[in-house]
Amino acid sequence: MSAEIPLSKPDITQAEIDAVVDVLRSGRLSIGPYQERFEKLVAARVGVDHAVACSSGTAGLHMALMGLGIGPGDEVVTTPFSFIASANPILMVGATPVFADICPKTMNADPVKVEAAITPRTRAILAVETFGNPAYMDHYAAIAARHELPLIEDCCEAMGCSLGRRACGSFGRVGVFGFYPNKQITTGEGGMIVTSDARLAEICRSLRSQGRPTPAPGQEVNWLQHERLGYNFRLDEMSAALGVTQMKRLDEFIQKRQRVAEMYFNRLGGLSEIVLPTLPPESVNSWFVFVVRLAAGYRREERDAIIAGLRRHEVGARDYFPCIHLQPFYRRMLEFKPGDFPIAETVSDRTLALPFYNDLTARDVDFVCRTLELMLKRGNLGRS
Repeated sequence: MSAEIPLSKPDITQAEIDAVVDVLRSGRLSIGPYQERFEKLVAARVGVDHAVACSSGTAGLHMALMGLGIGPGDEVVTTPFSFIASANPILMVGATPVFADICPKTMNADPVKVEAAITPRTRAILAVETFGNPAYMDHYAAIAARHELPLIEDCCEAMGCSLGRRACGSFGRVGVFGFYPNKQITTGEGGMIVTSDARLAEICRSLRSQGRPTPAPGQEVNWLQHERLGYNFRLDEMSAALGVTQMKRLDEFIQKRQRVAEMYFNRLGGLSEIVLPTLPPESVNSWFVFVVRLAAGYRREERDAIIAGLRRHEVGARDYFPCIHLQPFYRRMLEFKPGDFPIAETVSDRTLALPFYNDLTARDVDFVCRTLELMLKRGNLGRS
């Protein structure tokens, strides 16, 4: 049975429906005006010169790595605490992910450990704004500059977030957003590469469309000419229409999500068993998800029992995220083992994602928190 209070839910109104219907009636279902409008809206929001719409954030990272010429024999420094899609594209191009353990406060990669992981084979730093937290993005950019490496910013969870006066997506040589239904804005599936590097943008536009050349303004592309090995990573017009409408509502979404996050902070702030998210004071967060941690001393089994209890009471909840290096495929292929990145592992064992979406009500948040308090009480009784 689906949860009465789901973990996430997209915010779709008649405006989005009308935009998609407009595309369907036009007969132009791919490579049309909505894609171009969507790209311009995202580029303007981030403050970069170019945006390249694509089929997913994963596809965007794949193309960004390829566009930077990263391949077999190269290393890319990244975090072990993220959704697996931040590391998989490194393997897809034949390179090796080199993980740097995280800061337990921010859950982003520790900048000191990022710099220590750089070797003569390092060709890029792929930094992730975990849960949309922009902490250390300026540090990663400085490290990349010192070592003359490109910074790839995985901002798939950070649309609308900023650090200081810089929007997430603008810190690196290239950034990549994702628009899965649980993100701040959604296109169903979809992603966006953002960069001010004109050549890199041109390569990515070619890669997303079977390696076709990018035509000059006003010119027609030869549909059967292919300059490089490419992919079908395009974003269809229906999805782009969703994106245009959602981008126009982004500030509304951010306000709603900040309101829900504030309700959780107010409601859970007095619980000693819970560690709330920590953000840099100079940051703005648009809140991709609301992930708390159980306090030190809780074990993974106890966290999993609390999640199961929440679900029994029809409250959507889950672990967020299992460490990438301990995923079966990574352990087999790269021979990682428990203990390799102990901070990420101990944090991962205690994370708990609570229901989070734009229209979550105060009554819903209260029910979630009362149920969580009940599960914690039962767990503590079991441990006494």
